[in-house]
Amino acid sequence: MRIYPPRSRPEHEDNPDPTQQPTTNLAVTSVGGIRKKVAGVRPWLVLDSTGQTQVVEAGKHAIMRRTGLPARDLRILDPMLSYPSTILGRESAIVINLEQIKAIITAQEVLLLNSRDPSVAPFVEELKRRILCHYQATKAQEGDGDISNWKNLYDLGTPESRASSPPDFAGTGISESEEITEERKEDGKQGLENRDGPKVLPFEFVALEACLESACSCLENEATTLEQEAHPALDKLTSKISTLNLERVRQIKSRLVAISGRVQKVRDELEHLLDDDEDMAEMYLTEKLKQQLKSSSTSSMLVQESTDNTRDSLFTRHNVLSNDSHGTHTSTVHSTVSNHLDVEELEMLLEAYFVQVDGIVNKLSTLREYVDDTEDYINIMLDDKQNNLLQMGVMLTTATLVISAFIALVGVFGMNITIELFDHTKARMPEFLWTVAGGTIGTIFLYAAAIAWYKYKRLLES
Repeated sequence: MRIYPPRSRPEHEDNPDPTQQPTTNLAVTSVGGIRKKVAGVRPWLVLDSTGQTQVVEAGKHAIMRRTGLPARDLRILDPMLSYPSTILGRESAIVINLEQIKAIITAQEVLLLNSRDPSVAPFVEELKRRILCHYQATKAQEGDGDISNWKNLYDLGTPESRASSPPDFAGTGISESEEITEERKEDGKQGLENRDGPKVLPFEFVALEACLESACSCLENEATTLEQEAHPALDKLTSKISTLNLERVRQIKSRLVAISGRVQKVRDELEHLLDDDEDMAEMYLTEKLKQQLKSSSTSSMLVQESTDNTRDSLFTRHNVLSNDSHGTHTSTVHSTVSNHLDVEELEMLLEAYFVQVDGIVNKLSTLREYVDDTEDYINIMLDDKQNNLLQMGVMLTTATLVISAFIALVGVFGMNITIELFDHTKARMPEFLWTVAGGTIGTIFLYAAAIAWYKYKRLLES
């Protein structure tokens, strides 16, 4: 038996740096001169906190290392699987699966899976615009005076200003437009403060808000379109019941059931987040990242202090433990208060879109009630026609019965018997006419008596 040495791992697999180029996460094989991608590798559009974009082709494991998500959370974004709308807050990322949007939001970047979908293109542009505004507002809040590279930040009405990365104007004579740049910057900052208050939202909330707004807008447009198509079709059906009109209403009702389920799922997801403060606290990625950096810095200072005080080890250990306990308690209290305030801030953000989704649910509920009322009206009309047909059947059956009695009388007269009515020497034409007239009048009388009895018993309408 031959024993093969263990296969050496490539250098890029040992390197946990998540900022590697996409080619390092892409395994290829060469068969007959044709390069084939390993199954599971998909293109991801990465938007960082500065608004720059790049397309990274990466597999599941590379995304797991980059975002720190488990495999079960990535299955939610798998386009081959059908998962309902979901918003998951994890330790280092937020998983978004809302309608056509499948994204992973971290504290510093957004990874979008189906960026090549034409229905997602408007969302990508809006997301880049919001990230650019957030970056400029963050720089303005920090007091960064160098805004030369962001003079076209709020000029987002033209295609040129919606580039994936901010243009570099170094050495191109920016001094002529510094006043316009300053005015645009102040206007943008003021608009952001008027909307979100003096505090700029964290990066993950900006991306989350863009996802929620895009999903809500999509659902709102579909609901409005369905409502505009449903009312004329239902009105036409009430005026004329036909196979074509019934088929149109059936298709509209199927679409209504489908979109109602999608909207209700988004509403339930937002309601679940609003009811659980811990889930909302998990979505504060920037705050948790700052706390981790602060904790790492504190630990480094404590280690340095313990190294410098090696002569008095017992005393130093006691001080370190005491300081660490006090610092942890203070950090915990500060984190609790901060999370309370931040959760309230996120709660206000989610409530705004919850109200919008709830309005869509109410609109669809009203449309469903209108469809149900139309169905009830159609059923009433069909029942009325059926009742009329039944009444007509009763009247025809009764007429057949009395006519059958007259026919029986004729059969009796058709027998070969000897009576004076058949003696031509005694009975003439007047006797025959009186006999026929009497039978006819008797038949009509019986029919009228039967109809009167039906109406008396309320078997027929008056």
